[in-house]
Amino acid sequence: MDRKEPLQAVFFETESGNQPVRDFILGLTREDRKEVGSDIFTVQKGFPLGLPLVEKLDINLWEIRSHISSGICRIFFTIHQETMVLLHSFIKKSQKIPLKEMKIAKERLTEFRRLRK
Repeated sequence: MDRKEPLQAVFFETESGNQPVRDFILGLTREDRKEVGSDIFTVQKGFPLGLPLVEKLDINLWEIRSHISSGICRIFFTIHQETMVLLHSFIKKSQKIPLKEMKIAKERLTEFRRLRK
């Protein structure tokens, strides 16, 4: 079921002004950017969604699973009010989520919460 108004999607920004997920997406091929963008928009319109596109990983932490030419792109996000905050992204190469990637996402979630106070 689509939402009346799609969630707004924003990129997490580090204190130094970097937007890691935006930079990651811009580094993809045009076709892959289109696929990832389409999947993000599907989540904006339909959240909450489940598998195969979205999986809840932790409290206030979900992932989008986009199938692109180089594998499976994972984008971790959180929801704050009516905003989807894109925290971290990577190309998954193994069955399990690497602990390093989960740690980055959780650190950015913590930083986002600290900065919005």
